Amino acid sequence: MNKQLSIIGVPMDLGQMRRGVDMGPSAIRYAGVVERLENLKYTIEDLGNIDIPLPSKKDDNKLDNLRNLNEITEGSHRLAVAVDEVVEKGNFPLVLGGDHSIAMGTLAGLSKHYDNLGVIWYDAHGDLNTGDSSPSGNIHGMPLAVSLGIGHEKLTGILDYEPKIKPENIVIIGARSLDEGERVLIKEKGIKVYSMHEVDRMGMTQVVQESIAYLKDHTDGVHLSLDLDGLDPDEAPGVGTPVMGGLSYRESHLAMEMLYQSEMITSAEFVEVNPILDEKNKTANMAVGLMGSLFGESLK
Repeated sequence: MNKQLSIIGVPMDLGQMRRGVDMGPSAIRYAGVVERLENLKYTIEDLGNIDIPLPSKKDDNKLDNLRNLNEITEGSHRLAVAVDEVVEKGNFPLVLGGDHSIAMGTLAGLSKHYDNLGVIWYDAHGDLNTGDSSPSGNIHGMPLAVSLGIGHEKLTGILDYEPKIKPENIVIIGARSLDEGERVLIKEKGIKVYSMHEVDRMGMTQVVQESIAYLKDHTDGVHLSLDLDGLDPDEAPGVGTPVMGGLSYRESHLAMEMLYQSEMITSAEFVEVNPILDEKNKTANMAVGLMGSLFGESLK
């Protein structure tokens, strides 16, 4: 793992309806992420937070069934530029969210540096909606589709190129809440998905082993996009769209440990920590614990 880390906070809460997730980066920092990673002998550069535009109040700011489209586009562009600069100087980008719409900016800044960027999408949701298929118009349910070049041109065209990723380079782990349009797209594009059914039946060890094998041969970098709602809400209550029956904290630690051992992760983001909905910063502390495992923390 690259020992030079640059942390970027993204206080984005425009991609969904529940306020508070903009405080996620602060909650994660308060939970000791910098100290945790410095103890693992990483050199940390904390770049602070990206400035996110304030939403306009006109007509609920919903264009083409996309809430806060212009503001999210601008915020995503700023994040993409910051991530691009981190990769240019040879550091590992670690992005702290914020809602999951920020992945559009992260992937835009990353993918231009790779021929075949792989993505592990650790999430209860597929985030493969578009303005046409989304029941809510919330853009945090669209970043994976946007990164495939599917969706509104303002979003797909961040940094003036598309697509950012290819469907055969994606693995979704922990899915248990998919809209009908997402199911159709997954089948149409042949996206590899390990739902909770597969995790329960196969076990996390086999799921991660297969994911590593699937991505390792044909990708030249792998980005981990981890939504804390991938975990069961009994363990990670501070998220905006909780879905029962999720991954356990221990399963998630195992997954992170295996990804560290694979030596294939080249960037990461941890999103959807909402301290207003949390219990004594429990979810942010879990995020930091999982980061510890991803970056090599062990009992040995």
